[in-house]
Amino acid sequence: MGQSSQPSADYQALLDAYTAPADRLLVEKLPDKAVRCLACAHRCTLSPGQRGICRLRFNQDGELRVPYGYLAGLAVDPVEKKPFFHVLPGRSSLSFGMLGCNFRCDFCQNWQSSQALRDHDACTGLTPNTPEQVLALAQKNGLPALISTYNEPLITSDWALALFEEAHAAGIKCGFVSNGFATPELLSRLLPFMDMFKVDLKCFTAEGYRKLGGRLAPVLDTITRLAASDVWLEVVTLIVPGFNDDEKELSAIAAFLASLSPDIPWHITGFRPQYRYQDADATSADVLTRAWNIGRDEGLHFVYTGNTGLCRQAREHTLCPGCGILLIERQGFFVVRNRLHQGRCPDCSTSIPGLWH
Repeated sequence: MGQSSQPSADYQALLDAYTAPADRLLVEKLPDKAVRCLACAHRCTLSPGQRGICRLRFNQDGELRVPYGYLAGLAVDPVEKKPFFHVLPGRSSLSFGMLGCNFRCDFCQNWQSSQALRDHDACTGLTPNTPEQVLALAQKNGLPALISTYNEPLITSDWALALFEEAHAAGIKCGFVSNGFATPELLSRLLPFMDMFKVDLKCFTAEGYRKLGGRLAPVLDTITRLAASDVWLEVVTLIVPGFNDDEKELSAIAAFLASLSPDIPWHITGFRPQYRYQDADATSADVLTRAWNIGRDEGLHFVYTGNTGLCRQAREHTLCPGCGILLIERQGFFVVRNRLHQGRCPDCSTSIPGLWH
């Protein structure tokens, strides 16, 4: 795989054709036709002809152009696959994705979509779509949730907004699966039309985030803002051997989440060699077990392992924080049994936070 390979001019022209002016609240006009993009915490300042770090948002003669009017991925998935474990258990969502990302993770699990216009090998196709078509598909199939995923939805949030404004009004729950590298401006614009937000907290060091092309502080700020909002929040950490599997770092992540709310579900998922991170071992059952114990020891009520057949048992189920009884039994992405009664434990009546209906 050529790490320095560049996309073809034809592919770039194709993606540029599927753009529209940025949402007016996600761009700042500057002198001399420059613009500042507010979709993510890079806050790229672009002169005419320049592209943002994501490569998909660009300045065309003083106008910020952004991805619009297409999909690169569309699937009906269990909500648990996102993963959301406290949202509509056992139901399905319509998952959609576009192209591009504001990070450059060597271990990306969705690099074919995320690294478009960065890597020639990530030359994923697209299908033209309208918000009305996507909404109609969800309604026709009786799907209760619409989730932006596969690529980094922050950089394609203008398109998601067009979908979510209609879907949310129609009673469909809307959500992001994101790296959380957002701006306060974007969150203020987006959250009124959202119900759930999953953030990948990839590590807990500034150095680690620099390697990925981002910064830790904006991600922590996003998580803090979401935890204080009405949007349901779940957090995922993909445990990558040699990158973020140190016990002190895992403890710091768990302690941070618990300081915001012990009810934030923390998913600790297993890594498999991917993309340019092929020399590392897959995450072991011992590492996942240790991380699960760390999360519980730091006071988190809901800690889950995932993305691997290892270390299942009670570690993928929802247990009552009041009496410890099993409430939701899962096997992988599927709900085997759900004992919740109107969002409460049927044995001790403890209220279990989540979006259950």
